[in-house]
Order: sequence, then C-alpha cells, then structure tokens
Amino acid sequence: MPNNDLAQTIASAVIAAGDPAKALTMQRFFKTGPGQYGEGDQFLGLTAPIMRQLAKIYRDCPPEDACRLLASPWHEVRSCALLLLVNSYAAAGDDARRERIYRLYLQHTARINNWDLVDISAPGIVGEHLLTRDRTPLTALAASAWLWDQRIAMVATLTFIRAGEFADTLRLVEQLLSHQHDLMHKAMGWMLREVGKRDRDTLSAFLRKHQHALPRTTLRYAIEHYPAAERQRFLQGRH
Repeated sequence: MPNNDLAQTIASAVIAAGDPAKALTMQRFFKTGPGQYGEGDQFLGLTAPIMRQLAKIYRDCPPEDACRLLASPWHEVRSCALLLLVNSYAAAGDDARRERIYRLYLQHTARINNWDLVDISAPGIVGEHLLTRDRTPLTALAASAWLWDQRIAMVATLTFIRAGEFADTLRLVEQLLSHQHDLMHKAMGWMLREVGKRDRDTLSAFLRKHQHALPRTTLRYAIEHYPAAERQRFLQGRH
C-alpha cells in the first residue's frame, strides 16, 4: 500500500534542501513565464548532484509512493520522484515489477512536464522496458498531442542507440519532421547526433535523404561532430 508518510518525508527533505536564489535562476532557465513551455512551474533551487543524493538516500521508496510525489507543484520533488522510479526499474528483479513501473510511469506523464524531467527518466524506464519488447508504444507517444509524450518517445530511443539499434530513432524523426516546437527539434537532433557517434554512414545517409525537410535546429545538432567542411555542405544543402 502507498505510504503517505514516506512520500511526505521525501517531499519535505527535497523542500528543505532548496536554495531560493537558485530557484529564481532556474525558473527563468526553464521558461516558466506566461505562454512559455514551463508556464507556472515552481522551483526550489536544487542542483542535480543534490537530487541524485536524495534519490540515493530514499532508493528503497516503493514506486507507488514515488508516483505520489509526482503530484507535487515543486519541480524538484517531481524530479526526485522520477529518479526514484528509474532506480526502482533498474533494481527490479522480475518482469512483473518492471511492467508495473513502466505502466505507472506512462500513467503519470501529465506530471512529467519539462524537458529535464523527460530526459532523466525516459531512457531508463521507457527505453529500457521496450529494448526487448514491441516498440509500437513509441509511435503512439510520438502521435500524442502532449509535447512531453512526444519527447519521451524520442529520448527513450537513446537506450536503443546505446545498444547499437538506430531504426526506431530514424523512424520517429521521420514521424516528427513537421513538428513545430524547438524542444522537439533539439531532441531529434540530439538523438541523431548520438546515432552519428556510433555510425556516421547511417546518419549521413539519413541526412542526405531528409536534409531539406529537417528543422534547421535538428540538422545543426545532428552534424555537430562532423568536420567543418562537411557541416557546411549539409547546411547549404549541397549533399
């Protein structure tokens, strides 16, 4: 059964570690103003190392209690919840437990509502879970109207890339070519760059096929590690 006391203890520990001065900087960095992608989000001002330390202290937190933390208005409390879920998934000893954590995660994506929250959790839960399973759920996530579902689908493929599997990344980039949001353009470019680190020929062939349709930001991210002359040819559409 979920433990309200444990969830409250963890939330209180995160809140107590806050730094108001850092919080103001983070609110600007994560675009929390009116009309911005993180509108209304509230920050406590915790650094990533402190968040990881707290997640380590409470690493035995059950997944259901971690999900209770996702209801918090505080960004870092939700971040801690996701780190706990990632740790729980990695430590799960059987498929049934991993399936439960994966399902819980997907049931709460409305609270995974900024790019950093996606990026710390999607590869370690969605990516790990689908690495040895059917990957059609990624297509549905990418087709969602929720920006963060779309980013979860894209960033989850980092796990596949690390395993030397690139097809799903390329397929999702094709599915999202017409996406309008810069945060997706960056995520697509990031994943393509990771493909290129492992297989430059595969990335180059993909870029030659799609270079005129790719968002400019995506293309720039994808070719970041190419030699300067090669980058210029792609940017000028001369491949």
